[in-house]
Amino acid sequence: MAAESSAKDKAWILFDEIVKQAAPGGEHSHPWATNDDGSLRYEPDFDTLTHLLGVPLQLKATSQSGVPALALDVWLSYELRRAGFHSDHTWPRAEHPRILPMSISHLLAALPRAERASLQERLASKSSIRGVTAASANILGKNYLKQVDVIMTDWATGPELLISTKRMDSSYGKNAANRIEESYGDVKNLRMRHPQAALGFVYGLRSDILTKEPDTAEWLIDLLGKLGNEEDAYHATCLIMFDYDDLIQDSDEEESEISTLAEPGVDGAENNSDTPVSTPQDDVATSPANFPRVDLLHREVPRALSAGRFLSIMVNRVLDATPITMHKEARNRRRAAAPNPTAVGEIGSTHNSIVVD
Repeated sequence: MAAESSAKDKAWILFDEIVKQAAPGGEHSHPWATNDDGSLRYEPDFDTLTHLLGVPLQLKATSQSGVPALALDVWLSYELRRAGFHSDHTWPRAEHPRILPMSISHLLAALPRAERASLQERLASKSSIRGVTAASANILGKNYLKQVDVIMTDWATGPELLISTKRMDSSYGKNAANRIEESYGDVKNLRMRHPQAALGFVYGLRSDILTKEPDTAEWLIDLLGKLGNEEDAYHATCLIMFDYDDLIQDSDEEESEISTLAEPGVDGAENNSDTPVSTPQDDVATSPANFPRVDLLHREVPRALSAGRFLSIMVNRVLDATPITMHKEARNRRRAAAPNPTAVGEIGSTHNSIVVD
């Protein structure tokens, strides 16, 4: 466990630095662009994604450390901030604590400077505070708690967005069926309790599956598409296919997950408020430009599973399901990109001016 904790601690330092460079001063680039026919499309920041995917290779972190999958979570949360959602509203946050309820964020903003600084220091000095902050979140579905990787939620609204991520770099025939089976059960469990939440599934897959196990690749990609087409499953699914040199020998064992039978909203593995936050300095100064190279294979990904389509659907579903008075910056960013802003209105993905496929 100590080795895993150290790997994640080091990874967070590198992840945070990459995200900070991508959004200097907290200013994020605009993700929406206009097509020739006047429709809107979402343009993901793939450069930042490749830098984040290079972190586990730089650290030689295996899947058991949780670092390879975490790279996808960090990127998706970053993209939601690019879309205009509040920096404290998208989990994992870009700084510790990774999960901070909006009510605590509002409290911090309302406190006098000295009291705010004191509370911020206390929050930052603990790995987690039971029922307040955490490293990951568990959401109650219809029948059981599920750890969800990327979340937008508040006590006043309930979950607004829930994205689960999986990643597979090896042992495709052995693990692929288990991952898909889990995803089917998870989405049914979550959607039956949270029908208004935007539910998404992102699968990270190393491209050598196309040559090593082409039949498994074809089967897996087909099922990912079907997961996003069923009425009572995910609203959208996404495939991130990447390629890198053989720098590390990853284990055939699947990544272990936190038990779902944990206290809601709190990572059961890190809820000791007396545990200080470790701040290792190894690799902090390493430039992402020197990380092992990771290439994204966009042409091998079906259009229905593209990241741009996925993020467009997720953002628009959140905006469609909330009053116009909420998420104003996200609405403004989408509206600003439209050649005829009044045509976009507030119906998002159901309108012809929004491209989702």
